[in-house]
Order: sequence, then C-alpha cells, then structure tokens
Amino acid sequence: MMHRGRHRRRKRGKALRAFLAGTALALTAAATMISASQATVAADPGALKPLATAAETDALRLREQLEPRSALDRLASAMGKPEGVGAVLADADHTLRAAADCGPAERRALPVEPAATRAYCWDAADTRSWHPGAVTTSGDADDDGLWGQNRVILSAWSQGARGPARVAFIDANDLDRLAYAWVLLAVPVDGGRDYRALDSQVSGMVWYQDKLLVTAAGGLYVYDMNRVQRATTDASAVGRVDGGWAAHGERWVLPAVGAYRAGATRPDYLSLDRSTSPDSLVASDWVSKDSDRSVRLWRYGLSSSSDRTGLLTTDPAGYTPVNEAYETRTPGVGAVLSYRSEWYLGRTAADDRDGRGTLWRQDATGARAIRCGTDETTRCWSGAAESLSYWEATGEVWSQSGRMLFALPLSTIDSSLG
Repeated sequence: MMHRGRHRRRKRGKALRAFLAGTALALTAAATMISASQATVAADPGALKPLATAAETDALRLREQLEPRSALDRLASAMGKPEGVGAVLADADHTLRAAADCGPAERRALPVEPAATRAYCWDAADTRSWHPGAVTTSGDADDDGLWGQNRVILSAWSQGARGPARVAFIDANDLDRLAYAWVLLAVPVDGGRDYRALDSQVSGMVWYQDKLLVTAAGGLYVYDMNRVQRATTDASAVGRVDGGWAAHGERWVLPAVGAYRAGATRPDYLSLDRSTSPDSLVASDWVSKDSDRSVRLWRYGLSSSSDRTGLLTTDPAGYTPVNEAYETRTPGVGAVLSYRSEWYLGRTAADDRDGRGTLWRQDATGARAIRCGTDETTRCWSGAAESLSYWEATGEVWSQSGRMLFALPLSTIDSSLG
C-alpha cells in the first residue's frame, strides 16, 4: 500500500523519544581513545560569510528535469506493480552487529568526543569492495519519525566513483536488532523500456516525504519511494536480461523519476533542515583540504504543493532558487547539517596519521569546534564520516564512518563545543 501522498504533520514526541531513548553504549576507551600528543588544535574558520550577489547564488541553482510519467509507467508495467518501503523491510535478511560485537579496528572509526550512544557495524563480507556514503532516516521523511508504521534508516554504498550504487533499507523498529535489505539505485533509459545502474558515489542523500534525493554523477537524482521494483533474477547484470529484470544481484531496484542538473557548482553533501519554513534542503560542495578555495554552504526550499511532494521549489523556468548561501574557510568538509541558524561541518583530518577529523558549529558570528574532553585539542570527530542526518523527533544525529553506523544526541555535540 502506498504511503500518503501529502506529508502529514503528527507529533508523538514523548512516546517516540521514550522508544528511542537508551543507555549510552559502553564503548571502551581503548577502542576510541586518541592521545593528546596526536591531536592538534585546528585553525578557527571564523564566521560564515554571506553570499548575496546574483552571480554568486545563480551559480548554485539547479534545473529540474523529471522523467515523463509515460516512461515511468511503461517500466512499471513491464516489471510488475511497484512496491513500497514496507515490502523491502519485510524482505530484510541481513543484520548489523551491535558495537560490542565489532572489532577494535572497526570501532576506531567512531568519534572520540562526544561518544556515540548507538553504534553498529556492517558485515565485512556483505560490504567488501563497497564504500560507505550518506545516511538519511524516516526522521527526515516525516516529522513524527515514521514512514507508515515503520522507523527506517537508509544507508548508501557504492563501488567507487564509477561503480553501481545501492541503499540498505534498515528496519529500525527494534534498535537492538537492525535488519536490512539492499536496493539498487537505477536510472530509466530508452523511454522506460530499460534501466541502467546509477554508477556513482553517493555523497549526499535526503529522504523527504515520498522522495529520495541523492547527489551523484554531477547532479541531484530524485527517487519515488513508492516505486521500488522487485528484480526477477539474481544475475549480476543490470536492467532487462533474458528471463526478466536484474539488479546487480540484488532483489530490489529503485528507478529514478527525475534529476536536478547542476550549473557551475554542484551539491556534494546534503541534509534536511526542519527548523526553516518551509523545510529546506541543505547542501555543500567539496573542497580539498589542500585547496585555498572557500567551501560554499547553501539551501533550497522544498515544495509545499500537494502535487509536488518531496520536490524542490522551482521558478517558472524550472530552476531552483537558492534561499540562503554562505562561504567558509573550512576545506575538507565532508558532512553538513543546519538547524536553527547553526551550521555543523564535519571536517577531515589535517593529516592521515590517526584518521581523526574535527566537527565545527558555525554561524554568522563565529565558529566553535568540539573539544576532546577537558583539553584544548579538537581532533576527536570521525574523520571519514560523510553525512550528518538529524532525527528531529528523537534529537539524534545519525552518521556513518567506515563500517560503523552510529548516532548521538545533537545536545551532546553542542555541549562538547569549546
């Protein structure tokens, strides 16, 4: 059964917080400790600088290109009736391990400060040759944290910059046992008569209402969560094959319903901000830590029209206007989150000797970094975490680093700031 077409606001704050509140994980100091001699104080990037000229903001616009409905219906007719998220969760046959069952090498990917309160690791055999990417949740999809009756986490993985991308649909109804199934991301071709793999790294991903927005292959792809299709063969090919439809060996495939094409600058990292009106999609671009160019941060408004659920707002010419934009002297940013006028930026390590990064909170007045306990060092965040996803209903931020999926309250991030 398809989820409601119109995003419906519901508040179950106390019940949901009680469900997801838990005792902090007993992650040992030996698995996560970093010595003061290894940590260094990162340079203060200062206040965010607003970008206000048309030339600066027009470079960040996207152009909407939706697939014709006839092409999507043609593909659905050939493959069989589309199924939804619930069907994928019912098919979940893989599980993540709790942090206590993960090895020291895996746990070293977790932040030192503040400590994760929930952490899980992926099976090495199931993720071998695959690289972790962005994370989003049903906390993004709906403000009550549910998709239908389910609590869900989505985790993106890819086989390099030009390999196929897939998403783990994780059943998070029982946080003591996370089960998941893989869904291959695809793009319709030949007018909906076939599809190809989305061959790209997935650095950003947001699930909003019934749409999944994914940064990949130089643009922002759009997926309809009500159009998940079941593959009919486990062949390693992708698309139409003798005997049916293949999805790189996976049982499920999700074809794109459109894309937003980038101009001079494309978004690399994404998150959702529910503290704005309307809700907004937050983006940043990647700048190497060795570059002297500033990182740009900006946001797009999300449509409130009932016939455009989950899509960005567009002008009459089909462009997405930029609602707000800044630049910051923080090269190496690999994750972005905005909430209540504050911007949180995960930054890779200045060098790779310990793999630790920094996490900054910035606004128009200045910047503060997470401190490693009582000392003045700041390299205590996970250096490989490329995603920050805020589950507003529970107050938790979810992320992924290496083979670790983890969460911690946003309040502990704020209280750890120097």
